[in-house]
Amino acid sequence: MNASNTSKRELLEDRLIDFAISTNEIIESFPNTYLGKNISNQISRSSISPALNYGEAQAAESTKDFIHKMGICLKELRETFAGLKIFDRSQKLSNDKNEINRLKTEVNELISIFVASIKTAKKRL
Repeated sequence: MNASNTSKRELLEDRLIDFAISTNEIIESFPNTYLGKNISNQISRSSISPALNYGEAQAAESTKDFIHKMGICLKELRETFAGLKIFDRSQKLSNDKNEINRLKTEVNELISIFVASIKTAKKRL
């Protein structure tokens, strides 16, 4: 493994961690309603999961295992994106449109990175 790959991996892991923290900070301000609690709990889990599963992917036992773990990250990122769209569209939930839009942009970029990485890994099979 060369320094360039290590650096890219560390940068991606840092982005995933920062995304999880930012997402969870914004949902802290959501109302204590059924919808607010339900979507906040779901988004909290799905936004943290990619950072944790990315660590698992780095220790994959095979290329197939790597693809599987990266696929889990991708699914969780897509779930988070859908949740952020719900936040954005709900008048009662969405109190910081600029931050939610920033998070939606970031999660879209992360999704693109994971799609590309999975495609590259599949070519190795």
